[in-house]
Amino acid sequence: MIDRPLAFSVSETARQPRATAINSESFLTIENVSKVYPTKKGSYPVLQDVNLTVEEGEFICVIGHSGCGKSTLLNMVSGFAFPTAGEVRVQGKPITKPGPDRMVVFQNYALLPWRTAFENIYLAVHAVHPKKSQAQKRAIVREHLAMVGLSEAADKKPPQMSGGMRQRVSIARALAVRPQVLILDEPFGALDAITKEELQEELLKIWNDHRCTVLMITHDIDEALFLADRLVMMTNGPAANIGEIMDIPFPRPRDRALIMEDPEYYRLRNHALDYLFHRFAHDE
Repeated sequence: MIDRPLAFSVSETARQPRATAINSESFLTIENVSKVYPTKKGSYPVLQDVNLTVEEGEFICVIGHSGCGKSTLLNMVSGFAFPTAGEVRVQGKPITKPGPDRMVVFQNYALLPWRTAFENIYLAVHAVHPKKSQAQKRAIVREHLAMVGLSEAADKKPPQMSGGMRQRVSIARALAVRPQVLILDEPFGALDAITKEELQEELLKIWNDHRCTVLMITHDIDEALFLADRLVMMTNGPAANIGEIMDIPFPRPRDRALIMEDPEYYRLRNHALDYLFHRFAHDE
């Protein structure tokens, strides 16, 4: 039996960990995963013996200091990287390559600047569904532009759009192919505070409507507490692992103002801050 990383809820008596075993029937399974990169100075272990299970429809946030292997871990779920040891599986099948069932939204938008918002999304839909009629594909694009509030900006190109609008296009493009897993690599990190909160609200609404499984890297504890079902907290690299998993108990749909009035919010926040800045303070 393989132990799952210890899960903490600071509301539990004495904050005792509860250990559970990896369930082979989980939707996403990361089992005994290690990743080692060769360097001129020898092997560099980025991740070591990482175990995590995610149920279908869960919203998981991953947090940790730079260099702890967050992006490497999610790249192995997306199929852009592969474990040196261990295995990553979706619905019991090992991940061997990227696929439209696992779509990624990057912090830098990754849009084609010479294409309009409509065209950027259409290219993704056409690549995944080449046999659909043009009318069907265009309807899918229009639906997802409307979903992120960009129907009026369909003919704008990325240089003509704000950062928030570009990220909306990226999210719409990812969702338009109906992925089973949505992978978000600090999608709001480059945005101003107001735009970030607006997109967090939109992302939650879309997720509540569609309930695909979400894995999201963030450096923002407040963002994680608002969005996630569980917060996965990484130890520092090299040879990083999962240190704690925090259950986030707030009922859905969530209201930011009500959550921030809840004393539990501040207990969870302080626990995460203590983890990151005291127990696993980043070495300078």
